[in-house]
Amino acid sequence: MRPAEIYGVIGANGSGKSTLIRMLSTLLLPDDGTIEVFGHDIVREARAVRSVINRVSADPSFFRGMTALENLRFFGCAYGLTRADAHDRSLVILERLGLERDRLDEQMLRLSRGQQQKVAVARAFLTSPRLMLLDEPTTGLDPRSKRDVQRFVSEVRSDDGVAILLTTHDMEEAELLCDRMAFLAGGRIVAEGSPAELRHRVAERRGVEDVDMETVFMELTGRTIDEDEEAEDANG
Repeated sequence: MRPAEIYGVIGANGSGKSTLIRMLSTLLLPDDGTIEVFGHDIVREARAVRSVINRVSADPSFFRGMTALENLRFFGCAYGLTRADAHDRSLVILERLGLERDRLDEQMLRLSRGQQQKVAVARAFLTSPRLMLLDEPTTGLDPRSKRDVQRFVSEVRSDDGVAILLTTHDMEEAELLCDRMAFLAGGRIVAEGSPAELRHRVAERRGVEDVDMETVFMELTGRTIDEDEEAEDANG
C-alpha cells in the first residue's frame, strides 16, 4: 500500500477478506509467507505493529451498559490517552461522523446499529493510527449512516494522511472510496488496479465502451459476488 491510500480488498463473504484483516491485526498467524506493516514483521514485532494500526469490524464489541462517551473514554485511557484528551477527541470525531450530541450519553444498547458503528469508528481513530483496517465497516447500516461513515473515511485519508485498507463486497462503496483495489477469490488476489483501470480492462476485452464494477468482478474472478459464500456453506 502507498501512504494516504485507500486500498480495497473486494470479495464475496468467505473469500478470505476478514482472515487477511485478522492476520494484519496480529490476531492470526499466517501459515506461510511473511507480512510487514511499516517494515515490522507481524509475528516477530507484533507490539510495534499494534502501535501503528487500529481496526473496525462489521460487528464491534462494547460495554453495552455504558454510554457512548463512557466507552470512548475507557478505551482512550486504555490506549494511553488522558481522560480529558480521550473526551475531547471523542467529541470531535463523533461530530465529524454526524452522531447527534443528545445520543452521546445514551447507553450503547439503546443506540441504533448505525449509531453504534459510528462509535466503533470513533474508537478506532482515537489513537491517530497510521494504518486503519476497515473490515466491512458499513455492512447493515442505513443509507444515511453509511454515507456519514464513507465521508469520514475519505476525509481522514485526505486530511490526516491515514492509509486505509478497506474490505467490502459492496461494489458501489469500493468504487466510491478506493484509489486501488484487489479482487479476492478463494483466498487469492486475482486482479488489481484502480477502479478505472479494472473497468477499462474488462470493457476493452468485451469490446464495449463501459461496464459496471459487478460485471468487472465477475469477469476477472470467474464467479458472482456470492459464490465463495455458497461454496463455504456447501463445504460445511
